[in-house]
Amino acid sequence: MATTLSSFLPAGFDPKRPVALIAGQGIYPQLVAAAVREAGLELRLIAFEEETPPELVASVPEAHREMLKVGQIGHMLKALHRFDAGYALMAGQISPRRLFHGLHPDLKATRMLLSLKRRNAETIFGAIACEIEAIGVGLLDARCFIDAHLATSGPLTAGRFPIDAEPLAHGIHIARECARLDIGQGCVVRKGTVLAVEAYEGTDAMLQRAGEFKTDAALFVKAVKPVQDFRFDVPCFGTRTVAAMQSAGILAAALEAQRVIMLDKPAVLREAQKAGIHLFGFS
Repeated sequence: MATTLSSFLPAGFDPKRPVALIAGQGIYPQLVAAAVREAGLELRLIAFEEETPPELVASVPEAHREMLKVGQIGHMLKALHRFDAGYALMAGQISPRRLFHGLHPDLKATRMLLSLKRRNAETIFGAIACEIEAIGVGLLDARCFIDAHLATSGPLTAGRFPIDAEPLAHGIHIARECARLDIGQGCVVRKGTVLAVEAYEGTDAMLQRAGEFKTDAALFVKAVKPVQDFRFDVPCFGTRTVAAMQSAGILAAALEAQRVIMLDKPAVLREAQKAGIHLFGFS
């Protein structure tokens, strides 16, 4: 049963237990919510003020949702218990400024944060994952239910991919090294030169910065860490990224297959074709 719903579900997944969606920004949590409902599973929602899309919040009955401030970990755990959730899934970005500077930590969150030697997205979300699983709720792979929206191997758009094998391999190597060092999940390279790497500023700002240089034959690469925790911080590529690439004059992107989530894949491919942007999936 689990594999028919998604190839990323754990063995022994119980479809009778509610799935609680911990929803951040954008279309990603909306895609997950739609897929969970389409699979006939019970959906519950943990939403965050000024982060979760209002239309997603409105689509869930009041008894099946909880609205929180970012950082209210104790309240979130109580809501998961009240929902009798068997599983939880994190989807959608939380604003970095809010995650690091705009938190409203309750007592549980304060204790958790004080226990961390380093504070970054990985350590914070990793600690939250431990708290969720400590109350008997399984935290799912963030790719669950949206298999159809993942990058796949080979050309993703029509036409010949304009980047040759050697510069493609160079870009993949740089992106993977940046991910391994926990700098970021993407880079832009051109003819063996690194134009920009993604860090705290995010993908769009990195692409804009790379666009200040000569961008013919430039390549944007998105990859995951060698040891990636797929329960959170999974790299995404959406129509907004396509627009940012077009604005920067970067017309080729390589995405790690089965690792990078394409946010509304049909729309991404349609907009990329329209913008003359070539997409390729690598393993």
